[in-house]
Amino acid sequence: MTQATDETPAAAPSPSPPPASETSGSRTLDDLTGPIEAVLLCADRPVAVTKLAAAIGLSDDSPGTDQPLPPEAKADLAAAIDQLNADYETSGRSFRIETIAGGYRLMTLPRFARCIAAFQKQKVQNRLSKPAVETLAIVAYRQPVTRAEIESIRGVACGEVLKTLMDHRLVTIQGRAEELGRPILYGTTRQFLDTFGLASLKDLPPVETGARP
Repeated sequence: MTQATDETPAAAPSPSPPPASETSGSRTLDDLTGPIEAVLLCADRPVAVTKLAAAIGLSDDSPGTDQPLPPEAKADLAAAIDQLNADYETSGRSFRIETIAGGYRLMTLPRFARCIAAFQKQKVQNRLSKPAVETLAIVAYRQPVTRAEIESIRGVACGEVLKTLMDHRLVTIQGRAEELGRPILYGTTRQFLDTFGLASLKDLPPVETGARP
């Protein structure tokens, strides 16, 4: 589940929702809400409207097809999502369903950003080795930085460590240096900021005098 922001557009309400808890077919909205929630809970990215409808049996297409969804089925899907979001709000849940990139996704509410960031920070620190944490700190404070510069500071090779940090999407390639050999420049990612609860690199804590990086 991903974190919503204040700028995240709310899920579009159904233009003409069926009355009460009925749909245009024989199934009720209550028949749809559970399957919708189950699919979105296991998805790690927005689920296209057509694929969501196919997965819950609201259309005859298989989940892998992209055939246009009939207007009635689209309205039923939107109405069921409206009902889920209303239920979430009434019960004080920490998430809601958002319309993202033409699909639907469960997103945590912005007011829970601080506790999520704290958890993510702890999780990353627990799974990163000490050399990885040290290398990440050098990249964060000295970016854009070359591998040779990092190795000069640490005194050891760091190719595998950099690969690990890139696999965790904490470090990325930012270009090449304008020097002999055009070495690769490394920097931190947006996920690095999100993981450590930073709005920007300006929020990095100051380095103590005499300390590295």
